[in-house]
Amino acid sequence: MVKHIIIYCIYLFLGGEMSKGELALESIRTTYRKKIWSKFIKAVKDFELIEDGDRIAVGVSGGKDSLLLCKLFQELKKDRSKNFEVAFISMNPGFGAMDMEQFKKNLEELDIPCEIFDANVWEVAFREDPEGPCFLCAKMRRGVLYDKVEELGYNKLALGHHFDDVVETTMINMFYAGTVKTMIPKVSSTSGKMAVIRPLVYIKEKDIIAYTQRNEIKAMSCGCPIESGKVDSKRKEIKNLLAEIEKTNPNVKQSIFNSMKNINIDYVMGYTRGNKNKGDM
Repeated sequence: MVKHIIIYCIYLFLGGEMSKGELALESIRTTYRKKIWSKFIKAVKDFELIEDGDRIAVGVSGGKDSLLLCKLFQELKKDRSKNFEVAFISMNPGFGAMDMEQFKKNLEELDIPCEIFDANVWEVAFREDPEGPCFLCAKMRRGVLYDKVEELGYNKLALGHHFDDVVETTMINMFYAGTVKTMIPKVSSTSGKMAVIRPLVYIKEKDIIAYTQRNEIKAMSCGCPIESGKVDSKRKEIKNLLAEIEKTNPNVKQSIFNSMKNINIDYVMGYTRGNKNKGDM
């Protein structure tokens, strides 16, 4: 915090005034270089997420994760050795006027140029399945966003899923879907016309929260009554369970994350690749 203030004071003394967006970039280079920037770069390299000639659309939800992802791409873009294009795009699934106002204010303060398009995803999802709209909502949001990105001619879509999302998704699939599956850092879309990449895969949610608070970013909440906590969700249940286990096993999340990279096929009862079941007898 002291370093952050000193940098800002020096800048003011020299006659300049840093915007919130510039301060947010500065903290990535300094305060959060180890916990955020280095892990972002490691993911990009480990999983070959960015290649020469890429046209990348960053999906911006307005939450803390996607806003950080935007700033990381802005910082990466300064590296002349990286030959790629990047643009920021957001789908409005049905936010209220106040939420949209705050979203646009955040984009302006953080110097993020973003194209916003409307879709009535929430309306349709809640109408079709009012008791459990999450699955349909997620499916529709992906489909609408993927179609838009492909229509605009981008070959990659970057999403803000982080380390904790990977861990929680792993547990949700095991507990509720009866399958061993998780989010992966790079995957082709259903159409095969583009790839979905997740450059925050090594970054922990607690560090994203700290970054957001340090830079006084008023990120939007989801806005959906399911995810905002008004109604219990499976992800919330898993978050609470993991928090309880962490009290006695602080490394439980890292262990779960590592397990998805260390699967021994000889010791599972069945597995599939594509549509072929390799383990049925």
